[in-house]
Amino acid sequence: MRFSRFGILCSALANWCAAVVLALCWNTGGAFGEVVKVGMLREGAMTGPIFIAKDKGYFAAEGIDCRVVTFDAALAVTVAVVSGDLDVAATGLTAGFYKLASEGALRIIAGYGREAPNFHAQAFVASKRAYAAGLTGPAALGGRTVAISQLGGSSHYSLGLLAAKYGFDLKTVQVLPLQSNPNAATAVIGGKADAGIIPGRYLRQALERGDVELLGWIGDMVPWQLGALITSTKRLNDERDVLARFVRAYRKGVSDYHDAFTGPGERRQDGPAAPEMLAILARDTGNPVAALEATIGYIDRDGRLDVADVARQIAWYKAQHLLTGTLSTDELVVSLGP
Repeated sequence: MRFSRFGILCSALANWCAAVVLALCWNTGGAFGEVVKVGMLREGAMTGPIFIAKDKGYFAAEGIDCRVVTFDAALAVTVAVVSGDLDVAATGLTAGFYKLASEGALRIIAGYGREAPNFHAQAFVASKRAYAAGLTGPAALGGRTVAISQLGGSSHYSLGLLAAKYGFDLKTVQVLPLQSNPNAATAVIGGKADAGIIPGRYLRQALERGDVELLGWIGDMVPWQLGALITSTKRLNDERDVLARFVRAYRKGVSDYHDAFTGPGERRQDGPAAPEMLAILARDTGNPVAALEATIGYIDRDGRLDVADVARQIAWYKAQHLLTGTLSTDELVVSLGP
């Protein structure tokens, strides 16, 4: 059988295209990767390590096709992990999480964001009216109204830490759980709440306009372990090797993120890689670089967890009658490698 030069050329071109497609699938964690669905909130910079590890090919190098699913509420992320709709989640540690963990459904496999000095995650703010009336610091919170997103969430725990450090009676504070951070911000701006503990990205414009008074950043006042990388106990039992590979890739993304934004003494300082990392985050989160740069959060370079604070959180939520049963960090925190 004779082949025309055109036919031979077409055949060679088709083979070359097929090879390119296969290579692209492999390099981007496509059809040949083990699919791992990871959930996270529609956050700002704190989601960075996942996107960086995905962009840099760290997941693909571990044979993992990382697929990000975003949510609007931390509880929805946690429930999706329990139901099996997600394999992993990078999310906040809340009373709801600890309740499900105490029932044996969830485990922590790595650390995530922390409240740390010189990093601006959650802001402690006062309304203009309350500030003029003497609310100029946390010690004056007794008898005031404080807006938070929800009971048992990160802002609620932060309020408890402030009470312990600055000596006001938490029982005298009227806590207003307004179900979302934008609602909490609006309440403080409008003077319907005296104060609020709210992620800084929801207050950036209000702070710039002077619509609220910044009393401090939670990380400067009361540092603590804000979030963790979690999975279901079932997934851990069934796919431990896959999760271990995921954590290895995740930690590489964490390391890049940390080194880009953290300087000596673990304080905020942008390094040479910061512009590149901000560009990745801006593209993948849809947030402008300026907004991301202003709200960079801290993550331990090795993705380690502050286990002592996790134990304090469990004890605090029990004291607030938001958690029952027994739960120890020994059973909750699982190591999947160095």
